Amino acid sequence: MRFKRIRHFFKKHNSTTKNNRKKVGILLFATSIGLFFLFAGRLTYIVTVGEIAGNSLKEKTANLYQGSKTVKAKRGTIYDRNGVVIAEDATSYSIYIVTSTSYVSGNTKLYAEEKNFDKIADVLHEVLSSKKADVVKALEKAKKNNAYQIELGTETKNLTLKTKQKIEEMLAGDAEDDKDDVRGVYFNEHPNRIYPNGVFASHLVGYTDTKVEDNQETVTGVMGIEEAYDDILKGTDGKIIYQQDNYQNPLPGTVAEEKPAKDGQDITLTIDSRLQLYLESLVDNTFAEYKPENMTAMLVEAKTGQITAMTQRPTFNPETKEGLDNKDLNWMNTLVQDHYEPGSTMKLMTVATAIDEGIFNENETFVSGSINVADTTIRDHDLGAKGVLTMRQALSWSSNVGMVTLEQRMKEAWQEHLKLFGFGTSTYSGLPYENTGSLPNDNIVDQAMSSFGQAINVTNFQMMRAFTAIANDGKMLKPQYISKITNPETNKEKVFQTEVVGNPVSAAAAQKVREYMVDVTQSANYGSAYGVYDVPGYNIGGKTGTAQIYNSETGTYYDTDNNYLYSIVEMIPAEDPEYILYMTVKKPEKWSQKALGSIGNPLLKRAMDFKKSEEPQTSDKEEEKIVVTDYRKLATDTAAADASRAGLMPVVIGTGDEVAAQSTPHGTELLPSEKLILKTNGDTFYMPDTTGWSKADLMKIGKLFDIQVNFEGEGYCVKQSIAAYQKIEGDLLTFTLE
Repeated sequence: MRFKRIRHFFKKHNSTTKNNRKKVGILLFATSIGLFFLFAGRLTYIVTVGEIAGNSLKEKTANLYQGSKTVKAKRGTIYDRNGVVIAEDATSYSIYIVTSTSYVSGNTKLYAEEKNFDKIADVLHEVLSSKKADVVKALEKAKKNNAYQIELGTETKNLTLKTKQKIEEMLAGDAEDDKDDVRGVYFNEHPNRIYPNGVFASHLVGYTDTKVEDNQETVTGVMGIEEAYDDILKGTDGKIIYQQDNYQNPLPGTVAEEKPAKDGQDITLTIDSRLQLYLESLVDNTFAEYKPENMTAMLVEAKTGQITAMTQRPTFNPETKEGLDNKDLNWMNTLVQDHYEPGSTMKLMTVATAIDEGIFNENETFVSGSINVADTTIRDHDLGAKGVLTMRQALSWSSNVGMVTLEQRMKEAWQEHLKLFGFGTSTYSGLPYENTGSLPNDNIVDQAMSSFGQAINVTNFQMMRAFTAIANDGKMLKPQYISKITNPETNKEKVFQTEVVGNPVSAAAAQKVREYMVDVTQSANYGSAYGVYDVPGYNIGGKTGTAQIYNSETGTYYDTDNNYLYSIVEMIPAEDPEYILYMTVKKPEKWSQKALGSIGNPLLKRAMDFKKSEEPQTSDKEEEKIVVTDYRKLATDTAAADASRAGLMPVVIGTGDEVAAQSTPHGTELLPSEKLILKTNGDTFYMPDTTGWSKADLMKIGKLFDIQVNFEGEGYCVKQSIAAYQKIEGDLLTFTLE
């Protein structure tokens, strides 16, 4: 019954077909009008306000068609005192290959086409020695997996600009028709740092690493000056904005600079590359022959405190990082970070203090051998073989007994003077992680031992600082390695001046000590370094040191074999020093004082020769120095002819058609007629006639060919183990000098 009523209701109220259509049309029209005004209102709002769900349309559009790029600031250059580049910025490149067929521009295919895979592999094999099969396989795999792009092995990274250009040229087709170009091979730029001199005061200069921050590669200083002055060297990056197409590529002519980059500041060191390179070669030879645990050498101008050359071993090449991969070594800057007991070189300061304290009589005698301090017996190195000595001879013969005798008379004065000399305090070098060393413990034995350089810990920089007081008539100078810092934006520079940091002893005491130092090198009977250190025409003042090394594992000192720290400080000329040279050798496999003499004698001679050449000359004609050109990669004949025209004496070793290496780095200054050895490419090399060559020139051969060089005698070459024009073979060269 109920269903009948419902059917009756709908039948009664049912309209005609025409009326139903009319009603539906009115409903649809009303809905359309409503939606129109709704969308119109929304569109008006979006256009007026410029936002959708809180997101700015303007920013979204800008992000789509506007790109930005960081403008890297140029890292400051590090120079030597003569303007020779030590470290400078460069750009390296790495390869990536686009394989996606979506990478096109109009009708131009910008991806690597499958038909060109072999060509790409051939080029990379020829230029980079990549394995052709591996390259083709990687490209085919990328194609199969629809990869957008791929990167290859390590050989395709850290490429030079020259290598990049060569690859581009080989992939390019006809210069007049680019249809034959092989596309798809592209390059990413990477910031890099080059060190054209290789091993060159590496721990002082430091090196750089590349770090990725916010998808940007940044060069950061590690160790030495690169780390200590990183904020000054790195500058401030800038930024540019530009319009880009749908493929995110910059549109030509739309780049606008928003913020300019500020380049880093340049640093000029006090290092003289002529002396530094010479020191490196000399130390190389000694280190190879005596094989110590480590060794150091530092040459300083006595009147200014400026370091003209300094190095240590083991060392590394800051550009190739060769040497840093030795995980067994602690790669610290030994000259400021390592602390050690210096040994008998400390006796210079002991005697100077005793003179000023009025308790030193150079003619007073004493019995050498041993002396008791509390419950400890202190002995001389020769156990008293020299018998009775004068106090003057106590220094030249390096008597511990004589020094302890003086220390006991000085009482507290010696401990106070240790502080006046700066021991136990930083030199404030500005180099990272400098060690302050330590003063002797507060007991009479340690304080007595400090008079001959034991039971006290020092750094190389601290010792050099103290030596300047002896060399400079009592005025103690801070060792300096920076000459000036130049701001390229303002062209203004900060010049570092000589800094006097104390006057621990009188001029009279310093002069007297230097007089006694001459005994060390020239006294036949009481000179502990007699006949070893000699530069013709000059009196050299010297003081040797042989320090015991503390063994922390046993709590005692090593006392066997060569487990000592050997050292020498030299001053030239002794009467009024121009230079101070301080060298240390720790735990060599074998030992002879000639080890350090073979470094000091030629280095000091060259330093004094340069010093004389810097003074006014009586001749009307000034001798012009020659700046060495970079001859690497040039044709052998062209390079040799150019060197000869420049006034140098080229010596070509090898039968190759191109220069592979040269004995003196480009940018270095040489005197006219100095030898420049040019090593060619290839694998066949013949020995030149080395008659009359100096030791320094002979060592250049060993350095170039990585061959150990031994010398017999002193002077200039009269005989060579490999005859002239014979093939260079083996790993040893021996030269006889007279």
